[in-house]
Amino acid sequence: MDYEVLRIIWWGLLLLLMAGFAVMDGFDLGVSALLPFLGRTDIERRIMINSIGPVWEGNQVWFVLGGGAIFAAWPIVYAVAFSGFYFAMLVVLLTLIVRPVGFKYRSKLANPRWRSTWDFVLAIAAIVTSLVLGVAIGNVMQGVPFHFDHSLRMFYTGTFWQLFNPFALYCGLVSLSMFVMQGAVYLVNKTENALKEKARFTATISAVVTAALFLLGAFWVRDLAAYHISSPILTSGPSNPLNKTVVMQVGGWLMNDVRHPWMMAAPIIGVLAAAITAVLVRRYQRLAMVVSSLSVIGIIATFGLSMFPFILPSSSHPSMSLTVWDSSSSQKTLFIMMVCAIIFVPIILAYTAWVYRVMRGPVTEKTIADNHQSY
Repeated sequence: MDYEVLRIIWWGLLLLLMAGFAVMDGFDLGVSALLPFLGRTDIERRIMINSIGPVWEGNQVWFVLGGGAIFAAWPIVYAVAFSGFYFAMLVVLLTLIVRPVGFKYRSKLANPRWRSTWDFVLAIAAIVTSLVLGVAIGNVMQGVPFHFDHSLRMFYTGTFWQLFNPFALYCGLVSLSMFVMQGAVYLVNKTENALKEKARFTATISAVVTAALFLLGAFWVRDLAAYHISSPILTSGPSNPLNKTVVMQVGGWLMNDVRHPWMMAAPIIGVLAAAITAVLVRRYQRLAMVVSSLSVIGIIATFGLSMFPFILPSSSHPSMSLTVWDSSSSQKTLFIMMVCAIIFVPIILAYTAWVYRVMRGPVTEKTIADNHQSY
């Protein structure tokens, strides 16, 4: 298969895995973030935890697959991102470690203070994870300060605190509100009575906030300095990020939408689906879950499509930015991995669908009382 085609396929698969993580892991992060706010009693909080208890570990598969895909298909991107974002990634890793500990230990003791402490820890872990992931995307859009020497050794010249700039924090808020929307809509489908009504109200508000924040981003991105390849592009050549010239231009990330109007479908879906979710969640809760997921996919797709072909721009040396055409693995590696993906991704999807079918239905107080092994 042609090298150029393989690179585009793996760029698309990476975008798909990011969207899969945001949809699947997004709702259990959202439920965890809402734990101390919606759950006014211990039984309500146990219902919330047990609504995601059987599936949250499986949702992590998308996170692992995404990291693995970057490592294998885009090794230079992996090296730069995990070096430059080292401490931010460490924070995410620590929060992901805390979450299973909280789920397992939270109900081991009946002491109210013990349980409230773990509820707070679970919420903070989910909020921090959601924010930091959005902050990372915000920094990628602005560019990361790195460069290579003549032997392709990478040097990162930024600091941890520089990652938390205004635009990156804005992206963190979009990420958090998006996950809260997804989690609240999920709770509407998985709970009953008072807890369900509180989740419905939260879903309505968070959906409106998500649509408003994402729409606001269009005006910010319009004035954001972006990147444009000004030299001829060798799309099927060996990966070498030093063989091109990149210039900065204000509003450059919007140029893809101008050149390819069909790409406008992604941001339109992101905004409209979030707004429609706020309406549907009142009566059509299952459909609201589908539409909420479409909003998440639209938001993630907007990020990827607007930046194409850039994957990780360099703010300090723009011409050393990493693109789809000069940062991938070899043609043979991409082909072997594609065969593996064709085999195993459908298996993962089928198993995931089966699990959610088995675990369908609401979690009630009776469910908790009858199951002594619940969280």
